[in-house]
Amino acid sequence: MNSKLSANTGRAGRAYRSGWSQAAVAVTAAGALLLSSAASAEGPGDGRTARFEKNYLTFIIDHHYSALRMTELAAGSDRVRDPAIINPDEGTTPTPGYAESIPKASAEEIRSMSRQANRGQREEIAKAQRMLREWYGVSYVPKLAPSGMQMIQMLERTPAGRQFDEQFLKVFSSHHFAALSPSLECQVKSDLSHDGLRRYCDNIVTMQKNSINDMREMLCKQFRDCDFVPVANVRRLD
Repeated sequence: MNSKLSANTGRAGRAYRSGWSQAAVAVTAAGALLLSSAASAEGPGDGRTARFEKNYLTFIIDHHYSALRMTELAAGSDRVRDPAIINPDEGTTPTPGYAESIPKASAEEIRSMSRQANRGQREEIAKAQRMLREWYGVSYVPKLAPSGMQMIQMLERTPAGRQFDEQFLKVFSSHHFAALSPSLECQVKSDLSHDGLRRYCDNIVTMQKNSINDMREMLCKQFRDCDFVPVANVRRLD
């Protein structure tokens, strides 16, 4: 990574962390309602399982955190929202540290998918934060990893409209792909008593896999790119 990109990444990361610190309490409280109360009765893992779980949970929080900005670039964001009205043109809640954004995706199918993904990623961040806190006493604040920042910058540079649609489908499917291998490992490396975490990981595998193939189908139908495959560099978590 060159020095200019590193500087940009550092500034963006600080903005994200600053904005998130103001919203972390609300996000975590929402997640507390979504995670089974059984988690609080379970203890931490031991040895290698504990190390893997802490690494996985911090990884998936940061991974999902980068998706928030990606999806709001596609769908747009609105700081003032009416929860009583389902408006297909309404954007996501802005990512902490960012102002409102106009939607760059032109296809409603992509904008709708992005809104749904944004909500799901926020819920999964809060669930992972609670597991870290309940089992390991860690109050983790999301941060933006360099790989996530590079994807965001790529989408920010892409012109709005059909060109953005194609780029988003490729970037976001590769982003999803990066979560598959660690989440598969979670199913066999997490503590044997942590059924809730394995269900969490299993859900991520199922949802991300289905979403990747949905985006591949869109690339084939809308852009005649029928042989696209997602790629990702994934580090070991154990």
